[in-house]
Amino acid sequence: MWNYEKRLQYPVNITRPNPKIAQIIMTQYGGPDGEMGASLRYLSQRYSMPYRQVSGILTDIGTEELAHQCCKWLF
Repeated sequence: MWNYEKRLQYPVNITRPNPKIAQIIMTQYGGPDGEMGASLRYLSQRYSMPYRQVSGILTDIGTEELAHQCCKWLF
């Protein structure tokens, strides 16, 4: 059985919103030059590779980029 509790891991208290910083963060997260875009490009290109070794390398690089994306916001 699952118990879903909607709460943040670390409490956030925003006193003054800053739209400029929010735009920069969103661009890095999902923009064309962000790591999320890079990881999705690597992972989608692996399906068109005729060689298994190259496909494996693209998978490794794509998952590493995803790890960068996930860990970037933790620290």
